[in-house]
Amino acid sequence: MRFFRVASVLSLWAAAFSVQAEQLPIEVLSAVVKDQKIADAELLLQRNGAQNVVGRTNAQGQVSLTTEFADDAGNLLIIKKPGYSNLVVKCPCKGMTYAISPVMQNLDGLRVVLTWGATPSDLDSHMIFPGNNIYFENQHGDDANLDVDDTTSYGPETITLEKKHFGESYVYAVHDFSNGSESGSRDLSNSQAKVFVYMGQSLVRTYYVPQNRSGNLWTVFRMTGNGDFQDINSITGARVNAANVLNEVSPLLDDSVALTAVAVSASAQADAKGLNTKGEAAYKTGNLPLAIDFFRQAIDLNNSYGQAYGNLGLAYQKAGNTAESIWANRKAIALASGNSAATVRAGSYYNIARIYEAAGQFPDALRHYQLAKTQKANPVYDTAIERVQNR
Repeated sequence: MRFFRVASVLSLWAAAFSVQAEQLPIEVLSAVVKDQKIADAELLLQRNGAQNVVGRTNAQGQVSLTTEFADDAGNLLIIKKPGYSNLVVKCPCKGMTYAISPVMQNLDGLRVVLTWGATPSDLDSHMIFPGNNIYFENQHGDDANLDVDDTTSYGPETITLEKKHFGESYVYAVHDFSNGSESGSRDLSNSQAKVFVYMGQSLVRTYYVPQNRSGNLWTVFRMTGNGDFQDINSITGARVNAANVLNEVSPLLDDSVALTAVAVSASAQADAKGLNTKGEAAYKTGNLPLAIDFFRQAIDLNNSYGQAYGNLGLAYQKAGNTAESIWANRKAIALASGNSAATVRAGSYYNIARIYEAAGQFPDALRHYQLAKTQKANPVYDTAIERVQNR
């Protein structure tokens, strides 16, 4: 009788689990080769920081994860594959297609990957910079290419910049081609669209399409001429064809056009400060992956936290993630303020210059050593300038 009770309890638990369990079919593709399936990619589903489900894709790039948790933003999906940057994304994940990016080698390279859900069928990526509008009708430009175009839902759409040009500004936007004449459509806002930005070995920024908005044009980010990466993340309505998206967003190529600052609550600022402190502690013990993770979490909460960006730049540089270090140092420069601003900017320019010099990119190194000197006199900068000029 006692055994029967235990068995009954177990049966009830199993029945409850079977009711709650949910299958999450997921497909993994290459971000740079059209329709290439990625086999043997590892997928981890986490909730509240704890690993719950692990799976691997088959030869068709498919896997189905079984979870007892709701498929919502409380779940974090991580996709790993040697030779590719890790992809980290918030769910819902059921039925979604994700594209992973091969590691980039260029210090000044940038890859932007767009994915979305079943509707609308056709979203288009646009990378706009002086003399260029990279999209499906103009797939190649100055050191920039549309690697993959998709017109049948899910994506990916991928644009790669082989080299960002110093002094030139870039704007990235997503156009709802399916609703090009419907400026009041909400299909884009309801599309589950996500934009992943990669530099070097890492995913450095992720954008989720704003919810409950009307419009068919999502302007996502701007890079200034000095390399400052600025969030825009706004949806507007525009009755334009694909070619005219250029005219809609080109005013933002003027860096003097101010962007609306993202409000950060006092609690978020406090949490970011706490994460930055944890990152500094991990950095001191030599745990660079953990330090980077804490600094990244801090800037996810407060994207105007200059100190966290400066710390992230140092941690990336020490870990050998040099392209990512340049990105973080540029943001630290842009956010520097107060009495220490000149010192912060000088130090960050100097760190960038050292990376370029080590890579043999001497004109870039010289420019940044000189920029460091404009911020603060230092004989170290003079020596570095002379050294590079005499190469």
